[in-house]
Amino acid sequence: MYFNVTDAQLNAWLAAFMFPLVRLLGMMMAAPIFSNRGMPVRLRLAVGLGIAIAVLPAAPPMPNIAPGSGIGLLILGEQVLIGAAIGFTIRLVFAAIDVAGSFIGMQMGLSFALFFDPSSGGQSAVLADFMGMVAAMLFLALDGHLILVELVVRSFEWLPVGASLQGKGWSLIPRAGAAVFSTGFLLSLPLLAVLLVTNTALGVLTRAAPQLNLFAIGFPVTMTTGFFALILLMSNLGPVFRNLFERGFDAVPVLLEALGTGK
Repeated sequence: MYFNVTDAQLNAWLAAFMFPLVRLLGMMMAAPIFSNRGMPVRLRLAVGLGIAIAVLPAAPPMPNIAPGSGIGLLILGEQVLIGAAIGFTIRLVFAAIDVAGSFIGMQMGLSFALFFDPSSGGQSAVLADFMGMVAAMLFLALDGHLILVELVVRSFEWLPVGASLQGKGWSLIPRAGAAVFSTGFLLSLPLLAVLLVTNTALGVLTRAAPQLNLFAIGFPVTMTTGFFALILLMSNLGPVFRNLFERGFDAVPVLLEALGTGK
């Protein structure tokens, strides 16, 4: 008994599998948690293959275009960009949290406390990494990684494979990047206000008693006050981070519709 497969059937099967897989791998290349450098590339590829096989029945029909053809390769490149745009949109939320940690650490006098971060491949502030780890654990606890996969599956409805990408839609990403600094500043504002009052009190105290060594008492007082305020703030960070994650998830369909329509 022979099993005959024509070229058209083989191309249809490859297209139905390759296009969702490439978009999914593009998302994993840029999204938080998935793009962590601590995860080996082979493991990420295996996870991507497993997820692609699992979500394949839920994906809409793909265009019958051979992935190895010129048009097919162009579409594959577009899927990588679309997936990376989805992951990068959520990455901006974590970037805002890192900016908030850097602002707080600088005001506390911990700007010199830097160490090598394997996830980013460079040096980063201690408090920025701490807040980033808290955000990552909360992201996993809220099933953010599963929501990301769901967004990739639903993205084929918002922006089907083969649809022409509009250049105006890409301008939304730089605009969102500009909001990273403002969001990070707003996140750190309560602690910055506490530290500002502390530094003002230290300045008045030094003015009243010039014999006091500001460097000897300033750093311990500022750091202690900052850590105490951070402990009090930790109980309120959960709802704030959750709201940021939801705003990031809501921004994905807006971005994809802008890429498809240019509006």
